[in-house]
Amino acid sequence: MKVRISEHPFNPQDEEATFVDGRSEAGALVSFVGYCRNSTAGKSVTALHLEHYKGFTERQITHFTQGVARRYGLLDALVVHRVGTMCPGDAIVLVSALAVHRTEAFEGVQVLMDYLKTDAPFWKKELGPDGERWIEPSENDYARRAQMERNPYE
Repeated sequence: MKVRISEHPFNPQDEEATFVDGRSEAGALVSFVGYCRNSTAGKSVTALHLEHYKGFTERQITHFTQGVARRYGLLDALVVHRVGTMCPGDAIVLVSALAVHRTEAFEGVQVLMDYLKTDAPFWKKELGPDGERWIEPSENDYARRAQMERNPYE
């Protein structure tokens, strides 16, 4: 399992190509890339700022990624997540899963993204002409999370 938190921009296609290189045992690669938007709920966004506790965040995401990989039979998983200040159009997160079959890869990526949205130790703030606003997971994010088993990461 590979987890990287970085203040530096990354190229999702390059990350994915490196991750899958030489992995001929995999029959499926599923990836999700999340980007910084220029608006939320009708409000203009000029930047997104993410904070975290270095070391702790990596350990937590690694723990959950390993659990999801075991649960869904993933061959490998990759999480690359930006912190710091990003502009609209910048990649924020890449989650990739390698599996023998597509179903496991799709499900693994979905569960990892649900976790990152609701439980990962990040603090998000949008900046715009109207000022700053902290972002919390939406009711829909929590509803998706509640559909998962009580503890899907163990």
